[in-house]
Amino acid sequence: MDVESRNVNAGVRSVAEAEPKMRTTAMLRRIAIAGPGLLVMLADTDAGNVVTGAQAGAQWGYRFLPLLLALMLMLYMVQELTVQLGMYTGRGHGELIRDRFGIGWALLSTAGLAVATLASLVTEFTGVAGIGELYGVSRGLSLPLATLALIGVVTTGSYRRVERAAVFIGLFELAFFGVAWAAKPSLAAMAKDAVDLPFNNHEFLYMGAAIIGAVFNPWMIFYQQSAVVDKRLMPNDITVARWDTALGAVLTQCMTGAVLIAGAALPASNTASIGLDSIGAISKTLTPLLGRSVGRLVFGAGVLGASIVAAIVCSLALAWGIGEVAGYRRSLETRPFEAKWFNGLYATGVAGAATLVWFVPDLIWLNIATQVLNAFLLPLVIGLLIVLAMKALPEQLRPRGVYLWVLIGISAVVTSAGLLGGIVGLL
Repeated sequence: MDVESRNVNAGVRSVAEAEPKMRTTAMLRRIAIAGPGLLVMLADTDAGNVVTGAQAGAQWGYRFLPLLLALMLMLYMVQELTVQLGMYTGRGHGELIRDRFGIGWALLSTAGLAVATLASLVTEFTGVAGIGELYGVSRGLSLPLATLALIGVVTTGSYRRVERAAVFIGLFELAFFGVAWAAKPSLAAMAKDAVDLPFNNHEFLYMGAAIIGAVFNPWMIFYQQSAVVDKRLMPNDITVARWDTALGAVLTQCMTGAVLIAGAALPASNTASIGLDSIGAISKTLTPLLGRSVGRLVFGAGVLGASIVAAIVCSLALAWGIGEVAGYRRSLETRPFEAKWFNGLYATGVAGAATLVWFVPDLIWLNIATQVLNAFLLPLVIGLLIVLAMKALPEQLRPRGVYLWVLIGISAVVTSAGLLGGIVGLL
């Protein structure tokens, strides 16, 4: 064999040996890119969502299940726009609003974010306290521990570490599928309820507004766009980021649907005697489906995981959002004392909500009210997002044609339904 042939063969072997390494590297890269979409969706299935889903199922059977599943599409479309805006502009949501529309609109959007975030934080700590009390742990211990854990996770100085820890905790929410399966739901009852919708009932419309508000939290948009920027994702990462967001959208709606199914499948006598207006009451009603001890552990892990992840995400969204409007340093990649305002706002929000739940224990009524509040904020949040996408994205990537009209049409129907249900329900 001549020298040239040997060189060719050696080159072929080198390429063949390199291919597995290249595939491994590409796979690791895709894994590294994923995270913000899945995490923000896991946070969406928070303690307030659990209470809302369980109450919707107990009061109205499976009637809201089709709505939950139908909202997957809009949820994905909305969050996918935030991914594009973060990647192609390199700016967080609050900063982009300030630069494009001025400080007035930026302050208005951030004020809405602050109200929604603080209300959500209270519901998350209510969930933490409720699960602690199921095991005989007082709020005096569970709330400070949760506060310290949340502050400790975020002050590590690394977005990736925060993301990995939060996703791991959030995966305990998969326990909700076990609860739904054990409830043995009736397919015939699902089909019957799907066409039996009492639109003339004010309470039904109010619950519909709560379901819509539970899906679309303002802090989700702020968080995912800022997370994309903090993670330094680039336009060539868009495909993986879209799959990450799509998986999260499907997962969060299915998990909330699982809670609703479990609530709907229970005999009316069970829910009437105990009620489903708190995490403890929901646990007492649902956990016997898996056996008292196992059920309590499974359900507790799901709610605790959801509450902790949501507290991390929404409080980070608030710190990021205010920082972007005010212009101070706001990255998780900086040391705590190099970003004092960012970490100070985060810690203040977490500690303040925990303190409120500690001293005012009866805040369960906030669960449904918080979701309806989100529905009222939806026109502002979605409207600004769509206009930003049409102005800030590169021209060839801006929503247009059928896609744009589908997005506007679905958004208009959902936001109108949320407003109508919230207003009618309050009358």
